Amino acid sequence: MQRSQHRPAGANASGARSNPTGVAASGGYPRSMASTRTVEETSAGGLILDRSGSPKAALIARRDRRGRLIWSLPKGHLELGETAEDAAVREVHEETGISGKVLAPLGTIDFWFMADNHKIHKTVHHFLMEAEGGELSDADVEVVEVAWVPLDEVSSRLRYADERKLLALVPDLLLEY
Repeated sequence: MQRSQHRPAGANASGARSNPTGVAASGGYPRSMASTRTVEETSAGGLILDRSGSPKAALIARRDRRGRLIWSLPKGHLELGETAEDAAVREVHEETGISGKVLAPLGTIDFWFMADNHKIHKTVHHFLMEAEGGELSDADVEVVEVAWVPLDEVSSRLRYADERKLLALVPDLLLEY
């Protein structure tokens, strides 16, 4: 029995549908992005507070591709065998110079981006942390600036909406700790 040579409208000679828009049939990614490898990444960080006076948080700044200063919560990759909590403490210290302890989970954010022709799915675990020592330092090569920001001004300083949403949980968590 021979298969029919009927082609659906818009199909090319191999039977695949042509796609002049370049949008992949699944996932909604451009064809070039749909054919790339997906990489899963996990990071951790947090909102580290100094409550010795009026509460303030240590934030970091980096430059975006356009050279603009972008403020965010400190965070970074988990090392092999490291828990998210341990990575958060380490990364916050590396990026801000401040050592601290985890008080409570603050939330998890995940997002997609492209890098080196790979689709990256990144999951970031955030924790509410309390400063125990150290001095602000922007010695980390990835960080342009570090600052203590009054807690009530942190939301207006943060660039990313997902990080700003995490701040809504802070007042209730601070009542417990």
